[in-house]
Parts: sequence; structure tokens; C-alpha cells
Amino acid sequence: MSPSANETVLTLRKVLTSESEPLARRFRALFSLKHLACLQPPTEQSLPAIEAIAAGFASRSALLKHELAYCLGQTRNHDSVSYLQQVVKDVEEDAMCRHEAAEALGALGYDDSLDILKKLRDDENELEIVRETCDIAVDRIMWENSEERKAEKLKPSDFTSIDPAPPMPLQASEPSIPDLEKTLLDTKLPLFQRYRAMFGLRDLASPPDLPTAVDAVNALAKGLKDPSALFRHEVAFVFGQLCHPASIPCLTECLGDLKEQGMVRHEAAEALGSLGDEEGVEETLKSFLNDPEQVVRDSVIVALDMAEFEKSGQVEYALVPDGNATAVPAA
Repeated sequence: MSPSANETVLTLRKVLTSESEPLARRFRALFSLKHLACLQPPTEQSLPAIEAIAAGFASRSALLKHELAYCLGQTRNHDSVSYLQQVVKDVEEDAMCRHEAAEALGALGYDDSLDILKKLRDDENELEIVRETCDIAVDRIMWENSEERKAEKLKPSDFTSIDPAPPMPLQASEPSIPDLEKTLLDTKLPLFQRYRAMFGLRDLASPPDLPTAVDAVNALAKGLKDPSALFRHEVAFVFGQLCHPASIPCLTECLGDLKEQGMVRHEAAEALGSLGDEEGVEETLKSFLNDPEQVVRDSVIVALDMAEFEKSGQVEYALVPDGNATAVPAA
């Protein structure tokens, strides 16, 4: 690795792992490292960037650690697997982090994670959020390595993320929003199948001026009333990807519900942050800066930083050391 490339990763790692750095700055460092870790084909910076991200698991912030796991799951790199397996197996770790690590292992798609994920899925003493996530992750890895996947035709997506489940496969006719909504809300179906409907609806809501967008957003919003906290949090995450103004009312309601679980409210806060240039959103977020839950307070800090970024017209939500002009897309 060239000295400047090495120095870039070391600088970002130092910011990411420093508890004295502002949380928003640490997030920007993380997204810069994610960019380097996700480059395809991998470069000489890929492994050092993965190692730098994994070093952040020593942090006290559950919010940051869950984001680390998400970023490792996006790398398409087997070097991320061992770090994520360690987190998901650690019963002392925050449940939100363990869930994200399981989801990340599913996103990576390597079948050498199946034994761990199946064991946790089938452990009746395990937390529901971990069991549910492992269930989806197992199905995703099985799908990733199946003949069925090769035969499926998927609609091209506006999103580059590796999702917990692929969208529903394309049929002869255009996907029907009522049909997808019915699958989305059917609690008798496997979560993996319902997630496929969720991501199918997401893709019908982007770009925001698509004729189907508002109806798809309204269908997704009904998922915020689902009995599964895991499911509700994923809907809020999808709204963060979409940045559609029609989602603001339901996200605001979700964030304001103090009875809602922190992992769901935090995702609603970050989704609102991605809509920070919309009228009233910043004021809404600021009203939760002193929320009783740490993960929500932390999310609001990051969301306000994202909102500032949205208003500023900057190209990259990232930290680029020493004025290096390498493009680092927002996560």
C-alpha cells in the first residue's frame, strides 16, 4: 500500500475508534472507510479498511457498532465474516448490534455462516430480534446459493445496497402494489418473503416522482404497525433509503412514540435525517436531542448532521482526510 493510502486508512481509523471524537465525525469516518472496504475489485486498502471498521466494535456506542456491522455486510468480502460472527455470538453485546451482525452475514451470503445462524435461530432462549434476524439471514444465504436465484428475473434497483432480502421476482405483469402490500402485512408468511415484498415496494417508490411512489410509500407505512420490532425497524430503514416526503408523517409519529422500541425509533430518526432539507424536519429532530434513550439521542445527533449535509449541497457524507478528493458516496 502506498504511504498516502496507508495514512488515509490510519487517519480514518483513529477518528472512528476515538471516544473523544464527536459521534457525527466518527460516522463520517466510517462511511469513508466503508467506501474503501467496498471497492470492487478489492484494492490494497480493502483489508486495512475492513480491519479499521472492525476495530470500532470496542466502542461504547451501540448505534455506532450496529452501523459498523451494517457496513461490513456491504463489503462483498469474506474478510468481514469472522468479525461479524464474533459479534453475533457475543451474548454480552447489545441486541441491536447482534441483529445487525446477523443481517450482515446474510448480506455477505457465505454458506460458512449457516451453522452459527441456524443455531441462534433455533435457540429458544435467544432474544427474539436475534432469532428473527438469523431466520431471514439463513433464508437469504440459501437463496443466494440456490438454483432458484439463477432463474429469477429481478427488477433493476436504484439502490446499490445489499438488502436482507431481494425484491420479489418480476412476473409477466407489473407488480401490483395491493398484492405486495398483502404479502408485506401477512404475519403468517416467512419474514424473508415479507421482506421481499418490502423491497419490491421500495423499488416502486423510487425515484420519488414515479407514478407508483406515493401509493408504495403508503403501503410500506402500514408495516410500521407490525407486531415485529425487527420488521418495523426495517420499514423505517427503507424510508431512509427512499427519502420520500410522503414518509415524513409516519416517521415523525414513530420517533415520537416513547413506547416504541429504541431500535425502531433510532431508524426513524436517521430516516428523517435523510429528509433534512424538507420543511420542519430539522425542528422535529432537535426536539428529541434529550430523549430518554441513548440510542435515540445518538441517532438524532447523526441525523441532524445528515440534515446539515443535505442542505449544504455537499457531494459526500464522509470524512476525507487532508483534502483528498476521492469521491466517497453517502451511505
